[in-house]
Amino acid sequence: MKFTTRIAVLLSAFALPVLPAVAQAPVAAVAQAEDAKLTAFLDAEFAEYVKSQPQLATRLGIKAGGDKWNDTSDAAADAQVAWRQASAARMKATIDRAKLSGEAQVNYDIWALEAERAAMGNANRVYSPPFYSRLYSAHSQLPDFLINTHTVADATDLKNYIARVRGMPAVLDMAIARTKASEAAGVRAPKFQIESIIAGATQLTSGAPFGANGTGAPDAALWADVKAKTEKLVTAGTLPRAEADALLAEARTAIADLKPAYGRVIDWAKGALATAPSGKVGAITLPGGAAYYAAALKLNTTTELTADQIHAIGRKEVARIEAEQDALAQKAGVKDRHAYYAQRAQQFPAKPFDDASREAYLKEANRFVGHVRGLLGPYFGTLPAYGIEVVREPSFSEVAGGAAHASAPSPDGKRPARTYVHLVGTQKDPASLYTLMCHEAVPGHNMQGDIQVRQKGGPKFRAVTGYVAFGEGWGLYAEAMCAEMKAFPDVAADFMRLDAELFRAARLVTDTGIHALGWTEEEAVKYLNETGRAPPEMARSEVRRYITLPGQATGYKIGMLKIMEERRKAEKALGPKFDIKSFHDLLIASGSQPLSILERRVDDWIAARK
Repeated sequence: MKFTTRIAVLLSAFALPVLPAVAQAPVAAVAQAEDAKLTAFLDAEFAEYVKSQPQLATRLGIKAGGDKWNDTSDAAADAQVAWRQASAARMKATIDRAKLSGEAQVNYDIWALEAERAAMGNANRVYSPPFYSRLYSAHSQLPDFLINTHTVADATDLKNYIARVRGMPAVLDMAIARTKASEAAGVRAPKFQIESIIAGATQLTSGAPFGANGTGAPDAALWADVKAKTEKLVTAGTLPRAEADALLAEARTAIADLKPAYGRVIDWAKGALATAPSGKVGAITLPGGAAYYAAALKLNTTTELTADQIHAIGRKEVARIEAEQDALAQKAGVKDRHAYYAQRAQQFPAKPFDDASREAYLKEANRFVGHVRGLLGPYFGTLPAYGIEVVREPSFSEVAGGAAHASAPSPDGKRPARTYVHLVGTQKDPASLYTLMCHEAVPGHNMQGDIQVRQKGGPKFRAVTGYVAFGEGWGLYAEAMCAEMKAFPDVAADFMRLDAELFRAARLVTDTGIHALGWTEEEAVKYLNETGRAPPEMARSEVRRYITLPGQATGYKIGMLKIMEERRKAEKALGPKFDIKSFHDLLIASGSQPLSILERRVDDWIAARK
C-alpha cells in the first residue's frame, strides 16, 4: 500500500540537487555548521517549552517545577499553540533548511509539523474534556503520575510530591469546569465512563487517611505510595527519621484534604449520569463530529487516509490474517483456525485470575523479556541499556480486560522502563503472553522508549516527541520480529501472534465503524469479540477505549503496514546490500517520526547504499 500525505508532497519541494564529488566536502562543512545552529536553536526552544510543562520536566528528571502541575486551562492551551507557531516562524527565519543535512532536515520538519499538529488538536479541544477519555481521565491521571512518574530520591522530591498533592484540587476543579463547557457544546462523556469515574474517585478516597485507618482496609493508593517512597529514603540513609515523620504528617493531611475535591468530581458525575449518552456514542453523534473524526484520524495515522479507506484496509487485513491462521493451524494438525481455537479453549478453559496466577504471569513475563533481550544482537544495532520490568496495573485503574501499556525509563535510567498489565477478570490463553511482551516490552515500546530517552547529539525534543502510528506501528512490527527472531516457545505462541494481529486489523474496522458508520457499542463489541477474537471482557473494555479516544486505535495497524512496506521496498532495492541492523537503527535510533517522513528517510537511506 502506498501512503500519500500532504506533508510528503510539501517536503518533496525542498529536495536538494545531486552535487558533484568535488563539491561534497565544502557542502558537508556547511551542513555541519547549519546543523549545529539548528540543534542549538531547537534545544533553546525546547528548554523554554519545558518550563511551561512541569510534568514533562519531571519525566525528564528535571527538578525545577517539580511542585507544580501543567496548566490545563483553555488560555494556556491557546498560548501554547501561539508559542509553537511563533517558534516555527523563528526557526524558518533563522535556519536555512537547504543547507542542512538530511537528518537535520527531519528535525526541522518535525518541529514545524508539531506547530501544525498543536493547532489542529487545539481546534478540537472541546471534544476532549478532561473526564472523557477511558485512558486519560483527570481523576486517575493525577494520582497515576505521582505514583508511577514522580520519583522521590531526596527530601526535595518528597516536598514536591506533597506540594503536588496540595495542588490537585485546583486541577480537578479546572477539569470539572472544562468538562461542563464541553457538555454545553453538546459533547458529553458516555454513561459507562461516568460510572467508571464515580467508582474510581470513590476508591481513590477510601482507606487511610480517609477514615478507614485501623479497620483492616487497605491504605488509599497515594498514602501507600508516599509511605513506601519515604521509607526507602530513610532506609537508604538519605532522610533522617524525624524529618521523614514530619513530612509524612504533612503528606497525610494533604491527601486527606483531597476528599472534598474528589467529592465535587463525584457530585458532577452523579449529576451528569442521568443524561449521559449510551448505545450509539461515536464521534458521528457529536456536533461537527465527522470533521472532528477526520482530524483525529489524520493526527493518529499521520496520513490522509479517510475513514472509508481505513475501514476497507481493515476488512482486507482481517481476511488475509485469517487465511494465515488457517495455514498455521493445519501445520499443527487441525482443520482450521476455528478448530485450533477450540482445542486451545479445551486445554485452557476460562478461569479468573487469583494470586497464584498473577504471580506466575509476572514471573513468566519478566523471564521472557530477559530472554528476548538476549536475541536482539543480530537484528538491532542500538540496544536497550536500562532496566525493563513487567508490573501489575495500579488497583485504582485496573479493569478486567484492560489494555496493557508501557512507560519509558527516566533519561538517567533510575526509573526503569515498565510494562503495566491488568491481572483481574478472566485469564487469556497463556500463549498470548509472549506477543504482548514483544509489543509492550522488547523489542517493542520499552526498548523504543529506552533508546529514545538516551538519544545524544540531536535536538532534545526528539526524545519526547511521539506519533501513534509510528510508535504503535513499531509495537506491532516488534511482534512480527519476535517470530523472525524465533523467540516464541511453540506454535501456539506464533498462532497467538496472528491472533493479536487479527485483533489490530479488527480495530480498524471497529474504530471507523463506531465513529464514521454509526455502530452502537454493542455492535462494536460483537464484531471485536466474534471477528477480532477478543474475549467478552476485553472486547467491552477496548470498545469503550475507542469510543472515548477516537482514531487512536487505527494508528497501530496503519503504522505496521507502512513499516513493513518500507522494509520490503528497501530489501528489494538493495538486495544483498540490505542490512537489517542499520535499517532498524534508521527506524528507532533517532526517535518517533510521522509516516511521511519515515518514507522519505528510507528512500534517502536506500539511495545512499546503492
